[in-house]
Amino acid sequence: MHFSRKRFGVLHEREIDLYTIDNENGVVVSLTNFGGIITSIRTPDIQGKYTNIALCYGSLEDYVKDHAYIGCIVGRYANRINKGVYFVDGQRYQLHCNDGPNHLHGGRQGYNKKIWESEPVREKRGCGVKLSVTSPDGEEGYPGTVDVQVLYLLTPGNELIVDYVAATDMRTVINLTQHSYFNLAGSGTILDHLVRINGSGYTPVDENLIPTGAVDTVDGTIYDLRDEKRIEHLFMEAEEGALIDGGFDHNFVLDSNGDLSRTAASLYHPESGRLLEIYTTKPGMQFYTANHLDEEMIGHGGKPFCRHGAVCLETQFFPDSPNQSAFPSVVLEPGHVYKQITKYRFGLRH
Repeated sequence: MHFSRKRFGVLHEREIDLYTIDNENGVVVSLTNFGGIITSIRTPDIQGKYTNIALCYGSLEDYVKDHAYIGCIVGRYANRINKGVYFVDGQRYQLHCNDGPNHLHGGRQGYNKKIWESEPVREKRGCGVKLSVTSPDGEEGYPGTVDVQVLYLLTPGNELIVDYVAATDMRTVINLTQHSYFNLAGSGTILDHLVRINGSGYTPVDENLIPTGAVDTVDGTIYDLRDEKRIEHLFMEAEEGALIDGGFDHNFVLDSNGDLSRTAASLYHPESGRLLEIYTTKPGMQFYTANHLDEEMIGHGGKPFCRHGAVCLETQFFPDSPNQSAFPSVVLEPGHVYKQITKYRFGLRH
């Protein structure tokens, strides 16, 4: 396996690095310590042609201005918190509302806008980069100083492992995820992709995209993705009100139950033969079909993004869990450690 580092730019008088890791099969992953952003994932198709399958910008400046969370680490709390308010031990905490009436993905300056400390890592599983950052008490309204480490590791078996660890000195809430946008064709829309999500339930939401607190079955609904479905057909078959902003932006309750040996989701592009499989220790997955990307957003090489030009498959806890007692707890206690592992396996289907 090979590893390299080069200068990506300068921000706040600090040099920002761009790391590139590749294995013997030709899978190449590039990432930066600004926001923990994956800037490129190059994989072959069935003809041996290599393409970047992750949406990206062309410069550090573009990532600094980005508001779509392209490729980044999201925190301190991924997804939405209703009105930016939650309680711990009877204490009310008000977070910044940056998504209409909601707090979203950590607020104004979440982990996606931080400069992370970084160091190269080589171990038996593979080669990669360990990122670390400290989130101070009161940042964005959250209590407690939180130390976070994220390890990106590319393996000889074409897996990208994302290993998260965090600790706090006060009771707080935490929910981290990786927010890459995948397009296995490398261009165009994802309407011709086939998606599968191993989830028997989903969390319905209100008009502000906040969960009602229920977990509904996917049986007999457009949300039953336990067998592969073509995304274009899902859009065409959806009843009125089933989609959000003309696509999916829904949290699924996974049946994998934290078992890394069970597939949580897969994405397949028949023409190229590329297959992405995802495994995770987390209970939920937000399936988002890039409903708000548009051609005013210019990506790498001056190429504009487009609506439905990618999908996000965000492994995480459920939205608004701090206010939903029936959902898995997102409270992190002092002396305890938050841990999460998600694996992205890149392959081919002939």
